[in-house]
Amino acid sequence: MLTQYAPAVKTSSLLDIDIRTVLIHGTGLLGASIGLAMRSEAWRVLGWDPDPTARDEALRRGALDSAIDSPAGVEADLMVLAAPPDAVVRILEEMRTSSLVTDVASVKTSIVTAAGHLPHFVGGHPMAGGETSGAGLASSSLFHGATWVLTSDNTDPKDLETMKSIVATLGANPLVMTAREHDAAVARVSHLPHLLATALVQIAAGGGRALDLVGGGFRDLTRVAAADSGWWAEVLAANANEVGSSIRDLMVLLDTWAQDVEGRDLTSIQGRLDQARRVRSSLGGHHAQVRVILLDEPGEIARVGHALETSGVDVRDFQLRHGEHGGGGILTISVKAADHGALTTALVDQGFQLEGHQV
Repeated sequence: MLTQYAPAVKTSSLLDIDIRTVLIHGTGLLGASIGLAMRSEAWRVLGWDPDPTARDEALRRGALDSAIDSPAGVEADLMVLAAPPDAVVRILEEMRTSSLVTDVASVKTSIVTAAGHLPHFVGGHPMAGGETSGAGLASSSLFHGATWVLTSDNTDPKDLETMKSIVATLGANPLVMTAREHDAAVARVSHLPHLLATALVQIAAGGGRALDLVGGGFRDLTRVAAADSGWWAEVLAANANEVGSSIRDLMVLLDTWAQDVEGRDLTSIQGRLDQARRVRSSLGGHHAQVRVILLDEPGEIARVGHALETSGVDVRDFQLRHGEHGGGGILTISVKAADHGALTTALVDQGFQLEGHQV
């Protein structure tokens, strides 16, 4: 049974690729965002999810042309598996298809192994998303400027080139590496940071009145700790070897930090801080933050909305810190670094004061 949605009408460079129909298994944040992006490029997108509510929400959002009751027997030119790692492995082990298949899971070695019998498979992992989930928060621009890893293990070169073209058309930057290289790298830049954010929250929660002093820096460092714990537990377990190795590396490094701090070795401490600052600066500013001072008056959020509309910026995140005893608060808006100036100007034009901004 198919539930229909109004077809997309935009023509696109994706039509030059010899693929016309895509079937997305899993219509959460990533699956629905892929659907929105592909439909905006005039692809026909079918979608399935074991949770009918998630599937219906993706359909309502316009991420799908059609929602299907079961993927069994449904063929498409491209199949995208947008499910947790364990579910992707199970699907791949049972799948028999000559279609091009890809996935978006954040662990690759077990998935590439499970796909070994498929003639056309390219593992994938878009480095996008965050602590939020669900099709209701999906966006066709979610992948703009993001790195999208594609695996080279036992991959047909033509399939790899096709996936690179698709990824680039969706606004992402394709990066080819082996599954093992991916899992080692993502353990250190994604999985370990999530564990560290969780550990920082645990330490603060057990530290007397530490949580009473939480400010913007701590919130920024621990933002990902608010993510779906069930999903993250599975991801960490799926990449257990690499995550365990990165944890042990961190323990060794923290031990040297403890020795320097306890020994009051200012030269070593300063050197470590300077080295980290140089490396971090070389990465560039992925997101910029604008902190808006809100008064305890009606219409403040509406005026922020007007500034966002007139500036046309790409918003990545909102955080609102209320005043302890009323009186407004601070709204932190995260945008692309290139959009910082436009948003700042629009907010000032609306009469807002910005934290740290001088006219």
